[in-house]
Amino acid sequence: MSFGEFLTKADDFIWGVPLMVLILAGGILLTYRLRLLQVIRLPLALKWMVQNEEGGEGEVSSFGALCTALSATIGTGNIVGVATAICAGGPGALFWMIVAAFFGMATKYTEGLLAVKYRVIGRDSHTLGGPFYYIENGMGKKWKWLAVMFAFFGVCCGLFGIGTFTQVNGISSAVQSFFDPGKTSTVNIPLLGEYSIAVVAASLVLALCVGLVLIGGIKRISNVATVIVPFMAVMYILFAVVLICCNITKIPAAAAEIVVGAFNPSAVAGGITGTMIVAVQKGVARGIFSNEAGLGSAPIAAAAAKTNEPVRQGLVSMTGTFLDTIVICTMTGFSIVITGAWKQEGLEGVDVTSYAFAEGIPFLPERVTSLILLACLVFFAFTTILGWDYYSEKCLEYLTGGNKTAVKCFRYLYIAAVFIGPYMTVSAVWKIADIFNGLMAIPNMIALFALSGVAAKETKEFFAAKKHKIKNKNKQ
Repeated sequence: MSFGEFLTKADDFIWGVPLMVLILAGGILLTYRLRLLQVIRLPLALKWMVQNEEGGEGEVSSFGALCTALSATIGTGNIVGVATAICAGGPGALFWMIVAAFFGMATKYTEGLLAVKYRVIGRDSHTLGGPFYYIENGMGKKWKWLAVMFAFFGVCCGLFGIGTFTQVNGISSAVQSFFDPGKTSTVNIPLLGEYSIAVVAASLVLALCVGLVLIGGIKRISNVATVIVPFMAVMYILFAVVLICCNITKIPAAAAEIVVGAFNPSAVAGGITGTMIVAVQKGVARGIFSNEAGLGSAPIAAAAAKTNEPVRQGLVSMTGTFLDTIVICTMTGFSIVITGAWKQEGLEGVDVTSYAFAEGIPFLPERVTSLILLACLVFFAFTTILGWDYYSEKCLEYLTGGNKTAVKCFRYLYIAAVFIGPYMTVSAVWKIADIFNGLMAIPNMIALFALSGVAAKETKEFFAAKKHKIKNKNKQ
């Protein structure tokens, strides 16, 4: 059995029906126990998203924590991940991605709430929090083995999957497609083979930039994220809105194609993409990759927020899934379906999305649309790399008892992984990322099921107290 065949079998096994049911069932259960909070409380969540709490304990502002989490979620998953999901599972994969995100908002809320409730803050205001702490402190010491399992897979996920390989691979592919599409200028790298000079240059520059930022820790990562993430997200959304407006008459047909493809892929793709199970699998897997709801990564950033209210931070965390998948991924998906980019033979990854934007915005030269998409992808992926280093380091801190030497050594390994990412195949890096995502999600979802009652109680008490406070204020 080849390495590629092994990855395929492992990916199919881990992301089989049981894990998809576990994640979706968790989201449905939390949606029920929280009384459809992701709909009813969304306006309040969006308000608090940009309104920092005064006097809260933590390392960064609530908005900074959100941007750190968004920096790790808004990345290649929004541009490349959506494309690979639709190409593999058909347009219906987008439907299941949105469904998973809707219930995932309740999941992300719960993760953020539990992260703040069970976090540990040291004398130097250094915060430690995330699934490993709400597993150990919320479920009890006898479940520490589950926390250790999560932390171990978290380190692997950052070092070998979503944090490095997929992001850098997406960047290098986009750089090569723009600067050297015909691979006319190449260099031979020992043990790796022949690669475009553009790819080699991109890996060197990216590794250098990542190294310079990582030295500053969470505060520098947060500062970089709060500048880059909002700007690039708005730019990409505007870009996608222009495409959709230019093809507004095709929206109904595209929507019908997505819904039909969700339940009967062969009716849309002629059997090319396989069964409904494939559409669900790719949609849910790529949705989790993109917004990380249920994965357990975002609560690590949420725990660093300057807040004393777990519910408040839970609502702020929830907006990340809304913006990432319900807004950005949906726009990307519609762009790909409207233009038929997913049907083009020989295209994969970022090239699918590039084709969609070039075809969908006819008044702009293809070179311009490719440059804009390249800029979005580079900055999205760059901030994702930074965010996932922070997640991985916190997981390693938990595993080693806060060993500073181990964390410093890990940073060098992380930078090395950034450098070698471009030299792996697109198919391989996405399968590796999916495998570690799934393994990381299992212990976290078990904890969310176990602590769902705590989240429901905290939420009920918070809003009851808030309502009581408003009544007293009105009486005065």
